[in-house]
Amino acid sequence: MANELLMTAEGYEALKAELNELKSVTRGEISEKIRVARGFGDLSENSEYDEAKNEQALVEARIKKLEDQLKNVKIISRDKMSNDSVSVGCKVKILDIDYEDEMEYTIASSVESHSDLNSISDESPVGKGLIGHKVGDVVEINAPGGLVKFKILEIKV
Repeated sequence: MANELLMTAEGYEALKAELNELKSVTRGEISEKIRVARGFGDLSENSEYDEAKNEQALVEARIKKLEDQLKNVKIISRDKMSNDSVSVGCKVKILDIDYEDEMEYTIASSVESHSDLNSISDESPVGKGLIGHKVGDVVEINAPGGLVKFKILEIKV
C-alpha cells in the first residue's frame, strides 16, 4: 500500500466524520455564500465573492486530502497492540535523562496527532526514535535542538 498511514479506529472514524461534515454541510454553506455574493453585483470588486471562492478552494483541498488519506489507512487494533514495545496508538512514559523530567505522550500517526502537548507524531524525530523500543531502554535521538536521551519508563496500550 503506497504511503500507508497507521491509525487507531477512533482516529479513522474522526477523519471520516470530518470528511462527511465538509461534503454534506460545509460545501452547501459555501455555495450559499457564493450565491449571495454574486447578487451584490460586479464580481471584479466583490470581496465577499472572492472570500467565499477562497474558502471553497480551501475546503475542496481539505476534502481531497482527507479522501487520499482515508484510502491509505491501516487501522491498528487496540486488542492486538502490546505494551512490550512503543508503537503507534500507545502511551509512553519517558524520562528526559539530562533534565530528570518525566513526561507521558501518546504516539499518534501524523494524521491523528494533535497540536496539544500530549501527543507525538510517529513521523517526528522523537516519535520515530521511540518506536520499537522497550521499557528500560535508553534512546538517543537527534532532535532539532540537538541530541536528547530518554529512558522509557512505561508503555500503556
